[in-house]
Amino acid sequence: MSTARPRVLYVTDLAFEAKGRRYCDEDIYLSSRLREDFDVALCHPLDAVALMEDFDVVVVRNSGPVLHYQAAYDAFRERAAERGVLVYNQLSGKADMAGKQYLLDLTAAGFPVIPTAGRPQDLERLPEAAEYVVKPRLGADSIGLEFVSRDRLADLVYDDVLVQPRIDFRYEVSFYFVDHAFQYALHAPRPDRRWELAPYEPTAQDLAFAQRFVDWNDIEHGIQRVDACRTPEGALLLVELEDLNPYLSLEALAPAARDAFVTTMKASVHRAVRGAA
Repeated sequence: MSTARPRVLYVTDLAFEAKGRRYCDEDIYLSSRLREDFDVALCHPLDAVALMEDFDVVVVRNSGPVLHYQAAYDAFRERAAERGVLVYNQLSGKADMAGKQYLLDLTAAGFPVIPTAGRPQDLERLPEAAEYVVKPRLGADSIGLEFVSRDRLADLVYDDVLVQPRIDFRYEVSFYFVDHAFQYALHAPRPDRRWELAPYEPTAQDLAFAQRFVDWNDIEHGIQRVDACRTPEGALLLVELEDLNPYLSLEALAPAARDAFVTTMKASVHRAVRGAA
């Protein structure tokens, strides 16, 4: 398809409600800014398969946990691969886009991640803790997450869950990337208020930590958010690598930083469209 301006199908669930986040506000703002460079149409995730072949690129943003529409999401991925549809984020991601297996893979590879076990025989590798976090392998947005004592770990069915120690941490911090380039960082000073975020100035060591995970992941075009926690000893440990539809918390940025992010994202989408053409 050749048009004067690339056509963007912007996938979002404007009605989805998330604790501490206004998905709809972010997508109304971001889609309006993309409209400066592209012809943009918004659609619900359940409509993406029917519409996507009429556009130059499908931009997946705040579409909600795919657990709520797993069959439709699987069909979307299959059709996009069959028809060569350009999707942003690129669908080759190895992190949350593919479930939580990556936490096991990164633990085994010695990455600085919260230690994770997926089999009873691996529990001995986990450090002692007062409680343990049990999360579904295909979980999202804390759905299905529970806290258990160590004596309950033997009773779990490990086919579809992972186990991590519940560790103490000083705060959480998120690093945001477009393609493989760092954009900004935000942190939650209070551990009990995850989405009350403030700008964070990362050190060179912080950036090296985050960059390592982004470089590990198999995405050439798209947005990634590296979520980490700061331990009492000062180390950073990966909590999550969000490469499907990371919420960007743009409302927490100063106007200049927000404009810079939008400019970078638009340039990234343009590059992806040119590359596909």
